[in-house]
Amino acid sequence: MSDVPSDLRYRDSHEWVRLEDDGSVVVGISDHAQAALGDIVFVELPESGLSYAQGDACAVVESVKAASDIYAPISGEIIEFNPALEDDPSLVNSDPYGDGWLFSMAPSDVDEIDQLMSKKEYIESIED
Repeated sequence: MSDVPSDLRYRDSHEWVRLEDDGSVVVGISDHAQAALGDIVFVELPESGLSYAQGDACAVVESVKAASDIYAPISGEIIEFNPALEDDPSLVNSDPYGDGWLFSMAPSDVDEIDQLMSKKEYIESIED
C-alpha cells in the first residue's frame, strides 16, 4: 500500500489538499498517483492569480509514461506554485507530500475541503 497521510483530504483523481493555518491550501498528487505515472520529467504549473473551479484542469504532470492533467481539488485562486519543480520535477516522485507539492490556493469556499475523501475513503477507492 502506498503512503497515505491521514492529515490530508483527497480527490478521486489523486490530488491531495492540506489546509494551512493561514487558511490557504497546499495541493499535490498522492504517492499512489506518482507511482502509477513513473518517473516525472516535467510539471506545468498554474500561474499565480488565476482562479479555478473545483474539478477544473489546472496543471499537467508529464512522466516517461504519459502526461496527466491535475485538477483543482477545490475552487479558488492560485497564490503560489512550487518553483523547485522547474529544476527538479522528480521531487514529485521522491517526496509527493513534502518537497514535491505542486501549488497553493486561496479557497473561495473552504467547505469544499469537507467534500473530499478522508484517508480511509481514499485507500478504499484505490483498492477497488
